[in-house]
Amino acid sequence: MSATDRNPSVPGAHLPPHEDFVPGTLFIVSAPSGAGKTSLVRALLADDSGVMVSVSCTTRLPRAGERNGVDYHFVDHERFLAMIEAGEFLEHAEVFGNYYGTGRTEVASRLAQGSDVILEIDWQGAQQVRQAFPGAVGIFILPPSREVLRERLNGRGKDAPAVIERRLQAAVDEISHYSEYEFIVINDVFEAALADLRAILRAERLRLSLQAERHQALLRELLK
Repeated sequence: MSATDRNPSVPGAHLPPHEDFVPGTLFIVSAPSGAGKTSLVRALLADDSGVMVSVSCTTRLPRAGERNGVDYHFVDHERFLAMIEAGEFLEHAEVFGNYYGTGRTEVASRLAQGSDVILEIDWQGAQQVRQAFPGAVGIFILPPSREVLRERLNGRGKDAPAVIERRLQAAVDEISHYSEYEFIVINDVFEAALADLRAILRAERLRLSLQAERHQALLRELLK
């Protein structure tokens, strides 16, 4: 099965194959709030130029330090609902009273250009994405304990106690879907978890189907 067969929704999937060119892989990274997903992904991006994160749209207000178009595309409810109606989202969900969504065109375009793409989304979004991209690779990040998760949520200093309790309750539901993912990373020691995340991406890039497409010329030469 070719890379374009794995991602049939990618623009250009039915064009003649280009020697040694392989479309990117779509990675889904999910975690309960406070598990460290965003910090791990940012650290991964800092030293891996072959992967990018799709910037999601949201109706929530920006937090301190967040930039429009970098952390999120911030839109109002009316605009978001119009985008849903127009079919612009690969996935979308309502979380804690706010909408979040992943743009369909941006993801497909990046994959078609050969970039690996990470979606930082919850389990609901992951289920929607797999319908369009059944070859997506799911990674679920877990905290080492419930106590540590509570400490991290408190340590952020961004949410009121009632909000933290609600996030802890929601974490149980989020974690219950861990078995829908291909990989689990325990974020206890940050550097170890980051090394695990890097290893997953490297292993996926070395899969037989992808390597055979990348190195067609070499394989033909070696098999003469």
